Amino acid sequence: MIWAISYVDGDRPTELGERLRGEVTARLLDLGARGVQVNLVDDDVAPAAGLRMVSSSAPADAVVSAWVDSATDHLRAPFEEALALVGGRRGAYLVTESVPMPSTLPPVAPGERTPGMAQVVFFRRAPGLADDEFLATWLGSHTQIAIDTQDTSSYVQNVVTRVLTPGAERWDAIVEECFPAAAMTDPGAFYDAVGDPERQAANARTMFESVQRFIDLSAIDVIPTSRYDGPG
Repeated sequence: MIWAISYVDGDRPTELGERLRGEVTARLLDLGARGVQVNLVDDDVAPAAGLRMVSSSAPADAVVSAWVDSATDHLRAPFEEALALVGGRRGAYLVTESVPMPSTLPPVAPGERTPGMAQVVFFRRAPGLADDEFLATWLGSHTQIAIDTQDTSSYVQNVVTRVLTPGAERWDAIVEECFPAAAMTDPGAFYDAVGDPERQAANARTMFESVQRFIDLSAIDVIPTSRYDGPG
């Protein structure tokens, strides 16, 4: 399951990251989660503000992923109560995960920050695109294009199978891509083309042409975050 947590009117707790990585992660694990990951919009990714794109009314300030055995309502309720400890507006999503590029970075200790930037993207499919065509284009065709045109150290694709929270933003997919820190401010580092403007432009063009085949670009949130892996 994935929870997107957002805050409005300045109600974000100052200790949000500490509580998510500490008390909340511990509770989720005690409840039976097989693993927990926290993605947080924090000062470490402030340089990436120019990469941020939002279309939703309440973009995520934090994203919590928990690997659980069941998302059935009564079994999910204790997990929801654990997330309620940090308040905010929460949308829960049941997803199927694909990891075409497992992390190539050295592992960090549980709760420690993964180096670089983790870009979390929420999006809807292009209008009129059937289920099978959407998945074939995204997972079958676009995946290698994304890997080839960007300097990513991890690539995780989540197909949203159910929106679990009534009234939550409807997304069809949630993606996480990890980049080096330089990519926060240098497009050449982002597009795996440091010092090569022609390659940078070509990679950016190829990437854009690919995503517009299957993504509704009017319904997309691109959120630069810090990634913190928990035990599991």
